[in-house]
Amino acid sequence: MKYLNGLKEYLDAHYEQAVLDQARASGREWVFHLHGDRSVVSADFQNERYELIFGKSGPRPESVHKTEVKFFYPQEQAEAVAKSLKLGKTVRAKGLGPLYYSKDRCFVKNKSLYPLMLDREVVLVTLLEGEILRGLISGFNRYEISLHLKGGVPVTLLRHAIFAFVNKKGRSFLKKDQERLKDWQKSAYFIEAT
Repeated sequence: MKYLNGLKEYLDAHYEQAVLDQARASGREWVFHLHGDRSVVSADFQNERYELIFGKSGPRPESVHKTEVKFFYPQEQAEAVAKSLKLGKTVRAKGLGPLYYSKDRCFVKNKSLYPLMLDREVVLVTLLEGEILRGLISGFNRYEISLHLKGGVPVTLLRHAIFAFVNKKGRSFLKKDQERLKDWQKSAYFIEAT
């Protein structure tokens, strides 16, 4: 049997830990980028199963379906994120919005993310509305991928918002491409059980 050494242990420890829950517990303000070029800054939000509720303790809470959220980061990092954020005009021109059905999404397998994270390989992630973020994977779970942009700036992407996921050489790590390329098998972490 062949497998990625350490992946199961990593998933056991992290796969169900939502960064959204950690963000909420921090008490800090966070910037949430939503579809339609909209953003919300909030320290007061509730992470429900299918939605985020901003201003939960205030007089006019706002409920947003999670598929509307593309990425988020601490508010104090807003200027650094803005400098790092690029826009892919070709993807932008497609006019893509949130993908509500998982069968329509561009999926990145855990067994692709894990070696990229361990090897600290720079990735370029293009989101559905054309935003491009470049950084190192610092963690991932069932719904989120955390990156460190240039200077260690933390950004968390929602996996449902991904359009493309490549390394610096342009190699795609989307599931549809990895079914053929199987880059995880070329990793030093891919071993055969004895």
